[in-house]
Amino acid sequence: MSERDVDNIDFDFFEDEPQTEEQSRTERLMRRPGPRGPDGPSRPPRAPQNLTPLLRLVGLIAFAILIIVLLVFWIQSCQASSKTNRYKGYMTKVSEVATSSEQIGRQLSDFLLAPGTKRAELQSQVAGLARHEQLNVDRARGINPPGPLRDEHQAVIQALEYRVSGLNGLANALGATVAIKNTTKAATALSSQMQRFVASDVIWDDSFRSPSEAELKQQGITGTNDQGGPLVPDSSFLQNSELASISAVTSVLERLRGATTGTTGGLRGTSIVSTKVLPSGQELSTSTQTDIVVTASMAFQVTVQNSGNSQVLSVPVKLTIEQPNGNNIVKTARIDFLNTGDSTTVTFHNIGQPTFTTPTTVKVEVQPVAGESNTSNNSADYPVIFSVA
Repeated sequence: MSERDVDNIDFDFFEDEPQTEEQSRTERLMRRPGPRGPDGPSRPPRAPQNLTPLLRLVGLIAFAILIIVLLVFWIQSCQASSKTNRYKGYMTKVSEVATSSEQIGRQLSDFLLAPGTKRAELQSQVAGLARHEQLNVDRARGINPPGPLRDEHQAVIQALEYRVSGLNGLANALGATVAIKNTTKAATALSSQMQRFVASDVIWDDSFRSPSEAELKQQGITGTNDQGGPLVPDSSFLQNSELASISAVTSVLERLRGATTGTTGGLRGTSIVSTKVLPSGQELSTSTQTDIVVTASMAFQVTVQNSGNSQVLSVPVKLTIEQPNGNNIVKTARIDFLNTGDSTTVTFHNIGQPTFTTPTTVKVEVQPVAGESNTSNNSADYPVIFSVA
């Protein structure tokens, strides 16, 4: 066999076998065109793809986004809560120091106004208050303020240091008054030291309380501190700044020297000028029954005058509303001091609910001061009847 013959050999075993009738019918069925459209035969429909994996992926992505959003909100909430707790915790600690310092200020007023106290005794008492106030300074220095309130916290420390300085200076000045015969000169020395208390109150208000309130408002922090008190505490060392005046201190010196020599000096006495119902301003009468319409904010304002020729100090005032059942309503207050010829008002709030439609009496009493001879004008009885608006 030649090569040419080999090239002409057909390898028929690779070719397809003739289709059977069954196979031809099946193929025709598979190739049958779909319904014709107006423009010709439509394309055969495609087999739908499996969308389940894609839907699962979309769901997982949405769930992940939800988790991230919730996590962000949770973190922000925790941060806000942590910030609020930090500010309120700080203010609570400052409030404790403020309250302690304010109590020392009240003790100082009591010591200065107490009758019968001798100079050496008062000097020792004031020196003791200075030591207690230094403890408040140390406590304040140990408080760590939030960053935005660092300057305000320094003002707290400065105010407290002014109080310590004033107390130490006052104690030393009291000791020096022994050698100062001129009362006015001695009173000026004492007053200059007590002006530090006035300055400390101004520093507390202007450099701590006001800017702190503004900062907390900006931070969105409101409410009360952890003890239920004001969020930003106040601290007034002197309940009445006039106590630091030369005239008030002069009276203290005269009393101290009177206690030493056994003399009181000067005619002393007070008198009740008027008693009014607030907020209406209705004045009560001792001779005519007054009809009083009770309101939620009802209060009584008593005006007292120093009718003597020397200053009076620490004068208690009491208001009593007599009740038929014997459970009288009693309110008390105190006049720290009052210069000769001057008048002051004492206001009694939170009266409560008196008995209605039954005639009763409102009684006002100003306790006589030491050496007061005429006490007839120290009390007044006002016939009244209370009613509902």
